[in-house]
Amino acid sequence: MGLSVQLTALTFILASTHHPTEGGGHDPLLVLDGYEDGGIRLKCFSERLFSEVQIQWTDGRGDNVTGTPLTTGTATANASSSIVLKAGSGNSASCKIIDKLLKTSTESSVVIADAFFPATSPWLAAFLVILLLNVFLVIAAIYKLRKINKTTIREKNAETEIRKEEEKERSSKENQDLLPKIDKLRKELEFRRAQSRAVNITLDENCKHPSLIIKDKNRVKSSTQEEVLPKAMVAATEGFSEEKHYWEVEVGDKAEWELGVVLEELRNTLRNDKMNTSPKEKSLSLSFSQGQYSLSDGGSVEYCKPCRVLGVLLDQDLDQLSFFDVEEKCLLTAQSLEFSGKLHPFFSPGSDGEWLGVRPVNVGS
Repeated sequence: MGLSVQLTALTFILASTHHPTEGGGHDPLLVLDGYEDGGIRLKCFSERLFSEVQIQWTDGRGDNVTGTPLTTGTATANASSSIVLKAGSGNSASCKIIDKLLKTSTESSVVIADAFFPATSPWLAAFLVILLLNVFLVIAAIYKLRKINKTTIREKNAETEIRKEEEKERSSKENQDLLPKIDKLRKELEFRRAQSRAVNITLDENCKHPSLIIKDKNRVKSSTQEEVLPKAMVAATEGFSEEKHYWEVEVGDKAEWELGVVLEELRNTLRNDKMNTSPKEKSLSLSFSQGQYSLSDGGSVEYCKPCRVLGVLLDQDLDQLSFFDVEEKCLLTAQSLEFSGKLHPFFSPGSDGEWLGVRPVNVGS
């Protein structure tokens, strides 16, 4: 209310004017009603009736301004109207009352200083600029953080993939490193199973070639270094016709030797000194000569390392004769039995004059 009084006082003291025109009548009354919609509301009142007069508003630039009637009653009500005067419209307004019948008018004007119009504080503008700048900075920071976060996530994902690949390669390498160990364990297991079928073997003095010398019933060598035909050999006392049987032979560094099994009928020819042909058709064997292995059935032997001790497994359940490298605990080679009947181990020490011996099997060594 204090502001209205101040505005009214300013109007009448500084800028209130009236301009009577031809004809009689009182001047219209101008009232400054207060701030509204970014400007100052002006009201114009007349003692004349709406039916008698017309109210016309003009701003400081001389442009007509449409006013709003204050009453919407009957034509017998006093004429009144209002407008909102805003800064930039000339800072003045006139209210003219026109007599419709006599074509005369009365007018009142008001001039308002700029200081009384609502204005935006320069601090408010600065505040808005700072606010917008802060909003922009926050948005930029959020964008940057999201970008950094995405980059970090990509880097973490890439690092995770690299670790997975490294782990995969490490696992693959470990598996590759384990394969030889697993293969070695498998071969050793096969060897241990064969060893569990160990039997005692003795050399039969009555079933040997005359050129051979036997010692302690388990060692044999040739008495001559000349080649003997047919091959000089000695058979074992023990013979087998079923199941599995294993024995070991120590050949040491001998340059030549032959081990295997023969049919009982061929062993009997040795007993009677009647063997005069090669026993290949009635025997299976593995021989070593000139640094190479060979099988009596003509099969090849991939194993090339010289063996000092050989294990022999006669498996008559599977009809197979197998040879093992005892020191390496692995299979050397194997061949199928092509005949049936009672089989006796045989041994041929060659003609190098070195001992070949059947040794007791030490299971678990």
